[in-house]
Amino acid sequence: MSANRWDLMKKIAMFMLIALLPGRAGAADPMPQPPAAPVGSAPPPPMTLTAQQDRQLMLDQLRISAAQMRPGPNGSNPRAPNYQNTDESKANPWPHLPEMMITKNRQPVATPELWWGVRRPEIVEYFDAEVYGRVPREVPKVTWETAPAEEASARGFGGRGGDPGVPVVIKRLVGRVDNSACPAISVNMQLRLILPANAMGPVPVMMDFGGGGGMRQYLAKGWGYALLTPNSIQADNGAGLTRGIIGLVNKGQPRKPDDWGSLRAWAWGASRALDYLESDKGVDAKRIGISGLSRYGKAALVAMAYEPRFAIGLIGSSGEGGAKLHRRNWGEQVENLTGSGEYHWMAGTFLKYGGPLAPCDLPVDAHELIALCAPRPIFISYGASSGPGAEGTWVDQKGSFMAAVAAGPAYRLLGKKDLGTAEMPAPETALVDGELAWRMHRGGHTTGPNLDTFVAWAARYIANPPPATSAPGSGSASVFPVEPRPRTDPNSQLAHRQLLEKASKGRTDVYFVGDSITRRWGATDYPEFLANWNQNFHGWNAANFGWGGDTIPNILWRLQNGELDKVHPKVIVVMAGTNDVGTAAPSANGADRVAGVAGGIQAIVALCRQKAPEAVIVLMGITPRNDKRGIMATIDQVNERIAQFVDGNKVRYLNINGRLADDNGELRKGMSPDGLHFTVQAYQVWADALKPIFTELLGPPASEDIAPPPTGDPSAGSRSRARPPGRIPSIQGR
Repeated sequence: MSANRWDLMKKIAMFMLIALLPGRAGAADPMPQPPAAPVGSAPPPPMTLTAQQDRQLMLDQLRISAAQMRPGPNGSNPRAPNYQNTDESKANPWPHLPEMMITKNRQPVATPELWWGVRRPEIVEYFDAEVYGRVPREVPKVTWETAPAEEASARGFGGRGGDPGVPVVIKRLVGRVDNSACPAISVNMQLRLILPANAMGPVPVMMDFGGGGGMRQYLAKGWGYALLTPNSIQADNGAGLTRGIIGLVNKGQPRKPDDWGSLRAWAWGASRALDYLESDKGVDAKRIGISGLSRYGKAALVAMAYEPRFAIGLIGSSGEGGAKLHRRNWGEQVENLTGSGEYHWMAGTFLKYGGPLAPCDLPVDAHELIALCAPRPIFISYGASSGPGAEGTWVDQKGSFMAAVAAGPAYRLLGKKDLGTAEMPAPETALVDGELAWRMHRGGHTTGPNLDTFVAWAARYIANPPPATSAPGSGSASVFPVEPRPRTDPNSQLAHRQLLEKASKGRTDVYFVGDSITRRWGATDYPEFLANWNQNFHGWNAANFGWGGDTIPNILWRLQNGELDKVHPKVIVVMAGTNDVGTAAPSANGADRVAGVAGGIQAIVALCRQKAPEAVIVLMGITPRNDKRGIMATIDQVNERIAQFVDGNKVRYLNINGRLADDNGELRKGMSPDGLHFTVQAYQVWADALKPIFTELLGPPASEDIAPPPTGDPSAGSRSRARPPGRIPSIQGR
């Protein structure tokens, strides 16, 4: 044991003796006795402390009394006397931020060389010494291995995100930290790596702290997703500071004032996970990003700032201790971070800024933390401060926007674009023209509604891998190659040209895409269905772009080749998959077929989002089929998967099967002439389910409709005359 550490132990012992004296505040909660450590003996066993005890020991080292510490504001009870400030006139008591582009010796930072060689190291030293703490010079080695079955099934390998929706390869890994210097403490970092099964080569990967979401969006883009469990690195409480990686390095004893806190420890763990990812042949090591939400958004920003190998960052609702300015008097404050519930995130030295010193005494602020990420792209995400379901004011969206604006000079110096404005935009207005990006959605404490915008922006910096292809017989990856594929028959090609012309006419606010079930509804060669269409949708400018017989690859090809270009719909209704559930290769098993069809539908949704980013997508469940017995189980399983594609904002899911069929999947009387296609009665069921959604999104229908004129099967000819219900033409476009 070092002399410094032994001195610390003697101080701890003195504090404990004082704490136990009669009349001493805290005597009812006695400290554990410090273990003896004779010279030359083995290290003492790890100490067990409450968060309050550990924090008090740190205050004693800093020679700060508990009475000097200011309590933080209350964020939950508006009637509390110390309720958080939400008055903008009182929000900026210290409006002057530390000078980021001036060195300590007052030299202006006018060149990249001066930034990299002088100013940036100065800022890093300030954060090390006063905010997040120092990573020890010698940290034990981490060895990565495949997790044993009993560990891989543990809760730590879970996380939000649900079913990936596409064929994937999952690796569950454990990073075992060498604990030979302190066998009483074990640290086994948990990492789950999820890669697209059909990838042709290494793919970009987004690493996420704690499973905050994005897996489906990344996989749909052809990227991978890595889930790192923070608590497997360091506990999220003060009582855990004598355990985890911090406790292991300190051999189970309390921290020194400038030792690292949990945020810096989690960031260190992300770097060690990055070490593994660089060794995985399925990962593009130059294109690995980091993301997190809330406290893990703080950790993601710290990791991005300190680890130059991270190529891009998504920082979700990080607030105080993250992207928010410490000097702002709004929502959560420095005094909250220095309380017993959050102090462990920070260095011990940070405590003084919630006591004898004030936030204005900090030598750095959040704008400089963001600047440490430059020139790499970083996306700052928040929910709205007010409105139905909003995130609220605790995270101080404006304080974070101000910090991002103030970080701009570093990005500009290094030849990159900043936010481009100092005016905070309204919710759902994205600032994504540069490497510094911002968007505030209208929802709550989540990155979910911003993920599509992030992915589209990030794709400029993380190269998209080539589309996946598979050779026959290569297993699950060959079950359903989701590659756009044209219909080559002359009638389908003529129909495509017809739909391209349709896309250029009128105004389409509601865009329907799908196969024959969709096509017939608004088609001139089915006048009874067209009449029902007009009766239900007139005034909403709805246009039908379905084509009979299309499989998912056919629909993808049409969307990729102009049928959605420059249309700018407000709503897109997607009905696809019925021609795929019964057409998979005979050798494919049911699970592969389900994964393939669901993955293909997800690809359609992703392409619609790419081409019409402002549109709300209404994703329809595949409707019942009685023409081929035995596939209803497949349809139900596909629907279960695609129902998970909703994001609470731009993608909704609608299943009308309960109104079309009974619990056994048997179509009700009058719903279908052939066990597959719809009658007018069935189309009315569909319309009744859609109209409330259209009214919500578009308002009531107008008296005038300016949608493009309806089209039909080019080869239908005289079949546009009314036909008896149930008569189905034997023709390709049906």
